[in-house]
Amino acid sequence: MKILYFDTETTGTDPNLHEIVQFAAIIEINGKVVEEVDWRCRPTRWETISPEALQVTGLTLDELATYDHPIDMGKKLKALFNKYINKFDKADKFYPAGHNVGFDLDFLQVFWKKHIDKYGTGSYQNWRALDSRVFCNFLAAAGRLNVRDIKLSTLCQQFGIEIDAHDALSDIRATRQLIQQMLGALAYQKKEEEK
Repeated sequence: MKILYFDTETTGTDPNLHEIVQFAAIIEINGKVVEEVDWRCRPTRWETISPEALQVTGLTLDELATYDHPIDMGKKLKALFNKYINKFDKADKFYPAGHNVGFDLDFLQVFWKKHIDKYGTGSYQNWRALDSRVFCNFLAAAGRLNVRDIKLSTLCQQFGIEIDAHDALSDIRATRQLIQQMLGALAYQKKEEEK
């Protein structure tokens, strides 16, 4: 099983208006981490940058201007995906994983079509996402989790996981640990029910 744990930091919340400025990923194959990346790229639409997004990430416009061009990050991203996935093999695809991963998938799809090719990421991933927010709902329904909200920082605190929130690499490292612990909790629940 190939899992692409990934997170993005963006210039806002609308993938058709805002852009990725940080992409971090952990590639896991059959339970073993084989690669970790943390790339940053500057936006192309400076006028659409949300001040709230800058406040959340702690980034400045001057800092963003020093990042790689998105085409350069796109080349690295495509090379990374080609390294682990045969895009012509329908059975060889990443499971995308993250916290509220649909948000990141939407941004990645738009980024890919704009800076890499018009086909998007469908050749490299399936659409059976592993999402810690969804696992949270299952654990809550099973009576195994009671939290005030399902923010990543809240869940990490509940599970004793360190995080430097709103840095994509820290977020995805924490999310991977969180998903593994949640899967363990779900497996424990199943074993208890079988007794």
